[in-house]
Amino acid sequence: MGIFQPTAIQERVTDISPEFLKSLGVEALLLDVDNTLATYTSHKPFKGALEWVRAMGDAGFRMIIISNNFKKRVNSFGVMFGLDTLSFAVKPLPVGYLRAARRLKVKRRECAVIGDQVFTDIIGANLCGMKSVLLTPIEPEEGYTFKARRHFEKGLREKFRNRKDVLR
Repeated sequence: MGIFQPTAIQERVTDISPEFLKSLGVEALLLDVDNTLATYTSHKPFKGALEWVRAMGDAGFRMIIISNNFKKRVNSFGVMFGLDTLSFAVKPLPVGYLRAARRLKVKRRECAVIGDQVFTDIIGANLCGMKSVLLTPIEPEEGYTFKARRHFEKGLREKFRNRKDVLR
């Protein structure tokens, strides 16, 4: 399972506590947008997301939004959350993750990638030596590629739930 396995699993981003992240040695968060901070069809954060980001900042975490989505969409969330952004990040390739860590001035091992997709967020984090928190998607996406990825993720997610080395 190696490259596919997250460090931890949570239902929503708002379920992740500063204490939990600090116990992992995390100082910086690389946040996905779609199905992490907002539904993929919405232009507004889901309930509690803005407050959670504020609380993470107050707890001393550095944060950046990193997404494969279009600049206009990603930047609009950056403005709402008051965070720097990286769009067209080509996740899971390491380039975007490494650029984000440099912008935040942290070492890779001090970063946690938080997102809802095994084949982008989790693989990318593992390729870079970063920690990861896999979330449950807020809503199902449309389109063949998303449906195909979710189909393959389903079996992996079931295995993660049964493993004792995946944190909750």
